Amino acid sequence: MTDDRDIIVCRCEDVTLAELRECLADPHSRSFEAVKRLLRTTMGPCGGRSCREIILREIARNEGLSIEDVAPSIFRPPTTPLKLSTVAGSVAEDDDAEGGGGIDG
Repeated sequence: MTDDRDIIVCRCEDVTLAELRECLADPHSRSFEAVKRLLRTTMGPCGGRSCREIILREIARNEGLSIEDVAPSIFRPPTTPLKLSTVAGSVAEDDDAEGGGGIDG
């Protein structure tokens, strides 16, 4: 039989089924948001695409609810990515406009 410590629930944050079940055993951490904050699930590069349903299913099983009755976390997709040079360029332009532009000023 497979051990819960060998089953990975969240690949991005390397969270096992045993860790998830241990988290859900605490009465203060039985919501999706609590699990997310404590274990960092859904916060990796995939944004929860691989673990969200597994976590919802496990919370529903733990609470004796249907999966539709479990409140999911708020999904916040990333906004438009910016190149660092874009941000750095605007800072340099702001410094020049103020007459400063550096330590010597």
